[in-house]
Amino acid sequence: MAKTWREWERPLIELEEGIAKLRSMQAEEASTKATEIEEQLQRLERSRDNYIRVKYSRLGPWERTLLSRAENRPYTLDYVGAFVDDWVELHGDRRHADDKAIVGGLGSIDEKSYVIVGHQKARDLKGRQYRNFGMAKPEGYRKAIRLFDLAERFKLPVISFIDTPAADPGLESESRGISEAIAAGMFKMFSLGVPTVALVIGEGGSGGAIGIGASSRVLMLENSVYSVIPPEGCAAILWRDPTANDRAASALKLTAQSALEFGLVDEVIPEGFGGAHRNPQDTFDNARDALLRHFADLATLSPDQIRRQRYEKYRRMGVTSES
Repeated sequence: MAKTWREWERPLIELEEGIAKLRSMQAEEASTKATEIEEQLQRLERSRDNYIRVKYSRLGPWERTLLSRAENRPYTLDYVGAFVDDWVELHGDRRHADDKAIVGGLGSIDEKSYVIVGHQKARDLKGRQYRNFGMAKPEGYRKAIRLFDLAERFKLPVISFIDTPAADPGLESESRGISEAIAAGMFKMFSLGVPTVALVIGEGGSGGAIGIGASSRVLMLENSVYSVIPPEGCAAILWRDPTANDRAASALKLTAQSALEFGLVDEVIPEGFGGAHRNPQDTFDNARDALLRHFADLATLSPDQIRRQRYEKYRRMGVTSES
C-alpha cells in the first residue's frame, strides 16, 4: 500500500521535532550545559541534512506527488507576498460569484506591472473548505478570463500559478458549465497578444490546471506534478485498486522531469534544500528569477509573434513520426 506524505517523511519529521526540542532546551539551560546541547543539536542537524540529500536524490513519481501536496508547501498568495509589490486583489466574475479557489489581481515585480492569477489552497480544515481545496468552479475560470481581458486591454503580461487537484466536479459546477468555462479560459489565453508564463507550484491537475495554464511558457517546480488525473483516480479506474497509487504515478509520467522530456514544459525550477515546504525562501528566489528571465525573452516579440509562437508550441505536443 502506498504511503501518505506524513508516513513517508516520518523519519525526517522525527528528526526535526528532536531539533526543535533541543533548541527550546538550549534557550532555557544555563551556559554549563549549553555546549553539550549545542553538540547534540549539530549532530541531529547533520543527520537531517544527510537524510534529505540521500532521500531526495532518488525520489520516485509517487514521492514527488506527496511532496507536491505537503502541508507547508507555499501557495499562490505566499509567492505574491514574497516578491510581488503593490498587490491589489480583484474579485468576482461579474456573472455569478467570487470563487475563492482562484485568486487574481494586479501587482508589480521590479517596478513592472503584471496580471497575476492562481489557484489557492489552505492549511486548516476551515480554510480548505473556504478555498474548496483549490478546486475552482466555473466562476473561478470566468474571473480569470475577466483578468486576462484586463491584461490584453492594458498590455500587461500574465503570470499563472497552478496548484489544483482538478476543477470542482460537483453538480453545481456542472449545471453552471464548468467544461465550457475551462475551454473558454484556454481559448482566451490562446488569443492573448501579451506575454504569458505559467508556473506549476504544486499539483497540476487535469483541466483544472489547463484552464489558466495555456501560456507562452510553462514552468514547473522540481517537486510539482502535472497530470490528466490524480494517481488515486487512475489506480481505481485501471486496476480497481485505489491503494496502487505508486504504480499509477509511475504510469502517468506526471513528474516535472517527465514533462520536460516530453516537451510539455519549458523549464524545471529547482526548489530550496529539502523542498519548497522546508525552504520556501530559496524556492521563491528561484521562481522569481525564472519568471523574469522568461518574460525578458518574450518581451522582444510582437503580439502576432507571441500568438504564433504559442500556437506552434501546443501544436507540437504529442506529434510523433514512424519510420
